[in-house]
Amino acid sequence: MDVITREILFNRVRSWMLEAGSFIRHKINDPLIINTKSNPKDLVTEMDRKVEFFFASKIKRHYPEHLLLSEEGYGDKLADTSGTVWIIDPIDGTMNFIHQKQNFAISIGIYEQGVGEIGFIYDVMRNNLFSAMRNNGAYKNDERLPHLDNNKSIHDSIICLNHYWLTENQLVDEKVMQQLIKDVRGTRTYGSAALEFAYVAEGAAEAYITMGLEPWDYAAGKLIVQEVGGVTTNIMGDEVGMLDRTSIVTCNPSIQKTLISYLMKAKK
Repeated sequence: MDVITREILFNRVRSWMLEAGSFIRHKINDPLIINTKSNPKDLVTEMDRKVEFFFASKIKRHYPEHLLLSEEGYGDKLADTSGTVWIIDPIDGTMNFIHQKQNFAISIGIYEQGVGEIGFIYDVMRNNLFSAMRNNGAYKNDERLPHLDNNKSIHDSIICLNHYWLTENQLVDEKVMQQLIKDVRGTRTYGSAALEFAYVAEGAAEAYITMGLEPWDYAAGKLIVQEVGGVTTNIMGDEVGMLDRTSIVTCNPSIQKTLISYLMKAKK
């Protein structure tokens, strides 16, 4: 994607993000229709579907040749990442949206031939818009985010992760994970993968770890973290694709090697 095309697309999507966020804030106290998907903790509301439909309609009207990979059913069936692909989570952190009315985000990553070109994460209720264009840095609203501090150690790092991984489970040894928690400065859990990527990008946390994310959970965040010098892999340190569910480690590169060593030891 050439620079001019990318900038025009970026500005158009930015306006759509702000419009969708305004709609959500206006409706935030309306009664909700809540359904479950794969399990009782996997929630979806009519707002998730309305926001996704809003973006899907805009994309098909303005960019009919583009493809859409999304969570709530308005996307295309993709065999690969050829062409221009929008990867969208209309509300990342639906449980927070329902129970807290905050700590959720709209997440959009735009990829061309598998390469991240544009990323947006919109913390709707705080009105903070994180964004990035490839090779152009990352921003929080209109302020450019600084490059990550490369002198961090695991002992002065804050790590984001779901506390479930500290209990007995089938994927990782909880004893190793508990030792990791003892060795870092602190841990946080926010309930929105997109926001946790954003916090790594702005240096509010040094890493975010999870054992299973879908592409729409990490597509935008991967690019935004990359643009401040961060890295995103699976827990084995391998590159992640953009079509499959995967484990994720996104972090300051100065702690990546140490963090991966913990996770490889923990992996069952």
